[in-house]
Amino acid sequence: MAEPTMRDDRAGGRLEAFEGDTYVGVVVYFVLDAEPHALVAVHTVVEDGHEGKGVAGALVREFYATAAAEGVPVVPLCPYAAAWAERHPDEAPVAPSEVVRAAKLQLKATPELW
Repeated sequence: MAEPTMRDDRAGGRLEAFEGDTYVGVVVYFVLDAEPHALVAVHTVVEDGHEGKGVAGALVREFYATAAAEGVPVVPLCPYAAAWAERHPDEAPVAPSEVVRAAKLQLKATPELW
């Protein structure tokens, strides 16, 4: 399978994957208000019929690459993203504990982000 095309909708907090014109998956995220403005992954979803094709992994890899390019950490609150990060430590540096704490507090204070 060819790698899906990624579209980052920063305002909407969605990194979306497409195969051609077909929407196949998303990482839902938010940008941490506090410095260093980490990208916080809260949910990864692959559409029915597209599971098992590497879409979720491609999404999370792109999410980490985007954060690296911006010089900010990733906080993987999404269970899939956290598991992927553990399997790919060379591509997924661990966020500082204070950044993780701040991300959890922001999510708790604004549950609509989830």
